[in-house]
Amino acid sequence: MKISRKTFLKQSGITAVALSLMPELLFAGREQAKIGLQLYSLRDYLTKDLHGVLEKINASGYNEVETYGYTIKEGFWGSSAKHLANTLTDMGLTSPSGHYNTDELFARNNYDELKYAIEAAKTLNQQYLVIPYLQEGVRKTSYDFKIIVERINKAAELCQASGLQLGYHNHDFEFINIEGTYLYKELLEGTTNNVFFELDLYWAVRAGHDPITLFNEHPKRFKMVHIKDMDKVDRKLNTEIGNGAIDFKPIIEAATTNGVKHFYVEQENFKINPFESIKLSADYVKRNLIK
Repeated sequence: MKISRKTFLKQSGITAVALSLMPELLFAGREQAKIGLQLYSLRDYLTKDLHGVLEKINASGYNEVETYGYTIKEGFWGSSAKHLANTLTDMGLTSPSGHYNTDELFARNNYDELKYAIEAAKTLNQQYLVIPYLQEGVRKTSYDFKIIVERINKAAELCQASGLQLGYHNHDFEFINIEGTYLYKELLEGTTNNVFFELDLYWAVRAGHDPITLFNEHPKRFKMVHIKDMDKVDRKLNTEIGNGAIDFKPIIEAATTNGVKHFYVEQENFKINPFESIKLSADYVKRNLIK
């Protein structure tokens, strides 16, 4: 059916008016981004009052949390995975991902620790099991990098067989040149497509790498980011999101465009009350970065 120019302009005008009155129509069908908090930010409080901490996180405007610190003996800060799962539900929070210790995997090629982590992650209904750190002794040479890649690929297969996806979280050491290459390059190029990445923006910037370039060169490989700001005076310190040296807006736009789904605020050190800090960061992120 052919539409006249007059009819087209009239219909376009009606659409424009509707969108101006109800801008949410513009985003119909688009998944709303959620803001999370990496619980390591509040590590000094979790063992004292888990319920109270999660309640304050929810009241501060966060929808999601990322766990850390699970052990077979202590669970999550003295609570079982099941108890934590129930508490999160009570608080109206979800936990799409968690950082799990994998030292045994890389130091001794032992996958038992990973299997226990998989059980905990499934209990929390997490989608991603994230490798948070590699001890210095296992990453000294370019040959070490090859071994790390091989073991991560095998770990990803185990995770996938259990309905999980494996992720990797960086610090700055992954960007140090060793024997003509660097670990992060080897990870991005050598791991299979069922290995995903959680880019810690602070550590990438501190290491001198542009997050936007990483997102654009490796679309769909990054599913999560840590939004962590850098103090303007001392690069070794963090500060509330929006108060520091990192211009997050173009970074978050590139992240979203290239497949990032989860955005976690993290702050490792504080100059003000941590609970006030996480509220300020959440407010800034919702107001300026993720809407």
